[in-house]
Amino acid sequence: MREFAFLIIAALLEVGGVAFVRSGLKDSRIIWFILGAIVLISYAVCVNSSKWNFGRMLGIYIAVFFVVSQFLSIVVFSETLRVPTLVAGILIISGGLVLTFF
Repeated sequence: MREFAFLIIAALLEVGGVAFVRSGLKDSRIIWFILGAIVLISYAVCVNSSKWNFGRMLGIYIAVFFVVSQFLSIVVFSETLRVPTLVAGILIISGGLVLTFF
């Protein structure tokens, strides 16, 4: 359970860091790029804190990242999910479940 918590925090940090960089590209403010870099480095530390082997951990992380990124794209950027995204998400999450439980 601890590893999942680290992966969820890592996904939030990665999505947040990318959002800061995106804001920097839109506003041309250096502060967004600096914040983005700090948050993305924090993400890298967090995702590598897991005790799982690297391949399994990243496979599971991809599923967690997908869920977190889609949630934030809806909430923060007011985007809507399209059918291809939902179908791909089902496949991604299924792969994460296989890696987690088998």
